[in-house]
Order: sequence, then C-alpha cells, then structure tokens
Amino acid sequence: MDRTGGAARASLSAHRHRASSPAPAAPPVRRDTVYRPGHHVDVVATLRPLMRGTGDPAFRYVDGTTWLALRTPTGPVTVAVRAASGEVVVSAWGDGADWAVVHVPDMLGRGDDWSELDVSTNAFLAAARHRQPGLRLCRTNTVVAMLVPAIMEQKVTSRQAWRAWRYLVRAYGTPAPGPAPEGLFVPPDAEDWARIPSWEWHRAGIEPGRSATVMRAMRVAPALERTLSLGRGGEEVARRLMSVPGIGVWTAAETAQRSHGDPDSPSVGDYHLPAVVGWALVGAPVDDDGMLELLDPWRGHRERVMRLIGGSGFRKPSFGPRMTIQDHRFH
Repeated sequence: MDRTGGAARASLSAHRHRASSPAPAAPPVRRDTVYRPGHHVDVVATLRPLMRGTGDPAFRYVDGTTWLALRTPTGPVTVAVRAASGEVVVSAWGDGADWAVVHVPDMLGRGDDWSELDVSTNAFLAAARHRQPGLRLCRTNTVVAMLVPAIMEQKVTSRQAWRAWRYLVRAYGTPAPGPAPEGLFVPPDAEDWARIPSWEWHRAGIEPGRSATVMRAMRVAPALERTLSLGRGGEEVARRLMSVPGIGVWTAAETAQRSHGDPDSPSVGDYHLPAVVGWALVGAPVDDDGMLELLDPWRGHRERVMRLIGGSGFRKPSFGPRMTIQDHRFH
C-alpha cells in the first residue's frame, strides 16, 4: 500500500479545500491612492519582472489594469494598478492593503534615478532608451517573495521553473482578497513555504537541491528581510543573501533586482543573457566575462542597461545549442 502517496494526496486535497473555502462574510479592507510621479512611468514594463511566465497565478494583466497578488509583512493583498492621464491609480484589498498603498510607488520606480545614465555613446542603447522613457526599476520591499521563485529558476529552463511556481502557488497559496480576477492567488509566506513536504516539491519538478535551499532560506527569512534597510542592493546585500548555502551570484542578483531595486546587479551565470548582450551591443555572442566587460562603461547602472536591452524587443539569432530540459518529477 502506498501510504506516503495517499497521505500526500490527502494533505494536498485538504490544503486546496482550505484555500478554496469561502472568504469571511466581512469584506476585505480596501485602500486607494493615486501616485503622481512627475514623470512618465510605463506601469506594464516596470512591473513585468514580477511576472513569472504566462499563467502566473500571482500576476494578471486585464483591460489596462495590472493585478498583483502579494504577500506583505502585514498579510495578503490584492493590488490593482492602472495608469491614467499622468497618474497611477492604485487600489488594494486585504490585510496588507495599508502596507501596499505605502510601498506600491516603490514598485513603480519611486527613488529609481536614471538621470546619470548616459547611453549616448552606444546607438543601440540610445535608441532603446528613447523608445522606453517610462521604464523604471521596481523595488518590492519583500525579499522572501522574490527569493523563492529565483531559487526555483536556478539551472533550469524558465518553462520548468514557471510550471513549478504555478503548481505550488495554487496548491499552497491563498485566494487573492477582494474583487481579484478569477484564479489569482497570493503566494505562501516563509512559514508556509517551509511546511511544503518533500514529495510536493518533487511533484512540482523541484529536485532536493533547490527545495533544500528554499528551506534553509526560510529559516533565516527575518534576517534576509532586514537587508532592505541597506538600501538599493549592493555588495553587502549580495553577501548576506549568498550566506545561505545554495544561493549564488545569479540568485542573489535576480532577487535584489526586484526586492531592493538594485540598479547594478546583472545576472552573472545566466545561460542566455551574455549572448543577448553581446549580440545587442557588438553583434556577436560573449560569455559572462565578456558581458561584464561590455557593461563596464555603465557600472552603477548595469541592471538598467540590461532592462533596456530586455525591453527593446531585441532577440539574438536563434541558432546554437539549446539548454537540455530535465524533468525532475520522474527522477
């Protein structure tokens, strides 16, 4: 008799039943605010790095409104963001609503200063900047929420990581509060990530190495959140993130780009990015060292340059080796 498998299915069924139970009769707290940045903000482009693939259960774009399901320090929240006539209208529902209306402007680039970035010496970047005047770096002010999906994305294809993300958020997250689009879920908090059993990570396609890294990070979650007090990333933030075994340069950068709004954290160790940067800037592929050499004239702004390239629509030639997809669910 498969006692373990039966227990797993029973546990998952019970959790999903709880997640889909009717909300309390009292309506969730709602808060509204209007953010007036004084300059153009491209809401969709700025928030796009928070989307983990098509079908992300915590991110939705519907009829001009970006919907986010967030786990905040004060609880779950649904956030609706819509640009209108030079303003950004923000509505938030749930226990984290007050926190959200204070911090959503940071997600939309408040404090992200591009004034000292000079790309005039590179025709490609100058054109990309001209076409993306409203691009900003987001700062979520939530470390664990950005770290867990980054760990999932280590050394696998985006398709694999996003499939695991969808499975675990729907199974262990909670329905987004308020008038959220159907199927929007708030991801688990640190305690709930830590409670996910090993067989569920396996079912999601996450092998023991990555799930163990998540568990280690969740044990020191409060300390990781305190790195937000150090500002917009930097070497000390990266060092503290990488003090968790299993978190390397790439994962720390992918996290700090979003959680801290780090403007100078290119993702070294990525399978695809060096070639993209090389083809965009000099018309030939490069490795990590070559990418860093190309980006060095814009030190202090290297992540901004990466975002300009990524948002430009540029695609490198489609020849060359492809990353092998491994399905860890069947190993």
